[in-house]
Amino acid sequence: MLDIRRIYLEPAAAELPRGREILARWPEATVVEIESHQRIPEVHGDEENVRRWVRIKREALVVGVKKTMTARPNGRSADFIAPSTANGCAMACAYCYVPRHKGYSNPITVFANIERIMSYVSRHADRQGRKPEANECDPVDWVYDIGENSDCSVDALVSDNVRDLVELFRWKTNAKASFATKYVNRDLLDWDPLGRTRIRFSLMPQADAKLLDIRTSPVSERIAAIDDFVAAGYEVHVNFSPVVVRDGWLADWGELLDQLDTGISAATRKQLAAEVIFLTHNRGLHEVNLGWHPKAEEALWRPELQQVKRSQNGDLNVRYRTGAKGGYVRALTDLIARRTPYLHVRYAF
Repeated sequence: MLDIRRIYLEPAAAELPRGREILARWPEATVVEIESHQRIPEVHGDEENVRRWVRIKREALVVGVKKTMTARPNGRSADFIAPSTANGCAMACAYCYVPRHKGYSNPITVFANIERIMSYVSRHADRQGRKPEANECDPVDWVYDIGENSDCSVDALVSDNVRDLVELFRWKTNAKASFATKYVNRDLLDWDPLGRTRIRFSLMPQADAKLLDIRTSPVSERIAAIDDFVAAGYEVHVNFSPVVVRDGWLADWGELLDQLDTGISAATRKQLAAEVIFLTHNRGLHEVNLGWHPKAEEALWRPELQQVKRSQNGDLNVRYRTGAKGGYVRALTDLIARRTPYLHVRYAF
């Protein structure tokens, strides 16, 4: 997954214990000092990098300091989005939104000031008190997504940041951590989260995953890991995302549900829930993908099925057409109800 040969380093990160630990993991790597993890000309914004998309993800690492601490309200996957301990990813999913913001390559950026991040999250959770009423995020606890801009299972290969947060939430009586993942990292099975961390394994039909989920764990491996993570003390949900509409899509989702049903135990079924997210794509990302993975765009960029929506930051996004999308959502949620009636869908859109 990682063969780090070049580390882009903010000098302030090297002054922190976590920064020194990360540097010590790859002593042979070339270290390049940078002013800001957000502005690295040879990594971000250079369209020539699209030709080295996967290589940069495998060989480059950015180590910086998180400067802004916020916990943004969310209300779907989580009540709050925690300040990230990393962004970017070593995987290369063709639909990932992070390249929209970081240019032509998005290797992992890890933040060394983990103590400050943890202190902020802890104080924020303590201020919330008890959750006054159930919502679609959780019936009892406040839920904090700790991996909105990265995959925490891969981040754990780089540093102990994710483990530190899992251990922080272990002792919170009113809040839990949550993150979605497409990578099976069995080192996490030894962390003893005491039910205070929710892992959402992202799943899609194998035909879609083979085309779109580049450098991820096979879907069959993700399903096979679910029972083990439940036994290890995690709450485990599934994330059906993104749902891509194409010829035969619903039949393939039926096969995936059958595969899930036969691959998990009764104990897992009792605590399992799902979120369903249909594809939203982006014009800028479409142009980038044409430079390194044009085959994916045959599935992702479907003007005859999609409509344009300008996002809050001005980007031009496309999603399935209003009206038709409602039918797609109903078809899939009805299928889930028939094939896996125990699987509560927390939300679908």
